[in-house]
Amino acid sequence: MKDKYLVVILVLLSMVSLFVGVHELNISNLLNGDTMQLEIIYLSRIPRLISIILSAVGMSISGVIMQQISNNKFVSPTTAATVDSAKLGVLISVMFFSTTTLTEKMIMAFIFSIIGTFIFMKVLRKIKYKNAVFIPLVGIMIGNVISSITDFIAYKYNLVQNVNSFMQGNFSMIIKGNYELLFLTIPLLTVAYIYAYKFTVIGMGEDISKNLGLNFNKVVTIGMVIVALISSLVVITIGNIPFLGLVVPNIVSIYKGDNLSENISTTALVGAIFVLCCDVVGRLIIFPYEIPISVTVGSVGSIIFLWLIFRRNNNEK
Repeated sequence: MKDKYLVVILVLLSMVSLFVGVHELNISNLLNGDTMQLEIIYLSRIPRLISIILSAVGMSISGVIMQQISNNKFVSPTTAATVDSAKLGVLISVMFFSTTTLTEKMIMAFIFSIIGTFIFMKVLRKIKYKNAVFIPLVGIMIGNVISSITDFIAYKYNLVQNVNSFMQGNFSMIIKGNYELLFLTIPLLTVAYIYAYKFTVIGMGEDISKNLGLNFNKVVTIGMVIVALISSLVVITIGNIPFLGLVVPNIVSIYKGDNLSENISTTALVGAIFVLCCDVVGRLIIFPYEIPISVTVGSVGSIIFLWLIFRRNNNEK
């Protein structure tokens, strides 16, 4: 599907998203200047829509970058210990800062997420058996160890509820004033777009990259910093959105190949459409209540992930 059609679908879904919610909105009332409805749009619905698009695009692009720099289709921020490390960073910030701001949480989440990602990449280089499914399992195991440390510390200091509620991906609490940090993903995505060709080249392997005159370690480091920053911003603002950075790049790759410089816009659009669909369904399925985005994306994403594994096994036979 061409990008222009995806843009049309994204615009239509965005309009649907603006008008889905507990408070019913009417176009004629909005045009007539209904103060209450204009405030709902301005203070809640537009911030929610912007946060959905930015977080979806950010995590989708982060996923495809991780897959390129690790040369593995099943690696993403959630299977490379990045998100789990960010969770530990958030906990540490809550423990050591009496009045923790979002900026402090973001800084600590970034520091720990970049450390966790570096650990994963270091372990990855030591592994000789680089099976497509085995590598993300290693990342998941490292993430589980980090998550266990986080849970232990949280239990010890009676912060379990704070951490668990903080990590559950949810757009229902997004209003004007508490989502603006997500705008920092825009310059990060711009850098990712500029480096898209280099990420594609390093996806061919270290030897080929060096033969083509590319500084392999520098590009990998830039990729990890982008992934860690975006993941931290999404985690502290929205929470964890599982499988997003894994399934979206794989779906795009199946239909358009692995050239990131050509697919990066498509990946962004498909990611935004995917999360918008899940968000609208989550708001409607038990209306007037709402299912968290981590549940809807996680449920659909896990099914797609299993399909991708079975599809790969069938293709290898």
